[in-house]
Amino acid sequence: MSKITPLEKAVARIPDGAVLMIGGFMGAGTPHRLMDELVRQGKRDLTVIANDTARPTVGIGKLIDAGLVSKVIASHIGTNPQTQKLMIAGTIEVALIPQGTLAEQIRAGGFGLGGVITPTGVGTLAAEGMQTIELAGKSYLIALPLRADFALINAKAADYRGNLRYAMTSRNFNPLMAMAAETVIAEAEDFVPIGAIEPDAVATPHVLVDVLIAKERSHG
Repeated sequence: MSKITPLEKAVARIPDGAVLMIGGFMGAGTPHRLMDELVRQGKRDLTVIANDTARPTVGIGKLIDAGLVSKVIASHIGTNPQTQKLMIAGTIEVALIPQGTLAEQIRAGGFGLGGVITPTGVGTLAAEGMQTIELAGKSYLIALPLRADFALINAKAADYRGNLRYAMTSRNFNPLMAMAAETVIAEAEDFVPIGAIEPDAVATPHVLVDVLIAKERSHG
């Protein structure tokens, strides 16, 4: 059964109130067609787990601009003044997590671990609400695993089975998030025949991908 699905139908699967992991780093590696369709369909009350909220009008920033997001879990929002404004106004709840800890929490969620321990943030505001343990005379925070209802993934290429290859740094959070969500929706720049992606280049195997976004028809 083919996983290739029209963009509109794929996004229609996402309900209001869903928890989304969205790949990318300042928009690089973010599935931009999926962002545009979420805005077009007006999905509401979304929780977004991502490295950042990019910038206004860019990537995840479009979801913020459209008022679709009620909670953000990210490593920073410093490049998106709209996210900051809404957080101060109390419109959006924001949980800021050090970038390495965030990545490890997602990895823990994907690999079935009970969490990670980290010295990052001990004695700071980042430790508020977190458990602390002592090991060999040193303090660590316990960071619980993160999982999502949907992971929205961007890839450079996908074969028709759903194996994914990423382009350089746009790989960033995408492979981790593909492990940590109930449903994985992947948007690829190119579709290639099965076997065209060398096994060593497959960063996300097809068994993790539930939906592939169909390419748009060219009218040129």
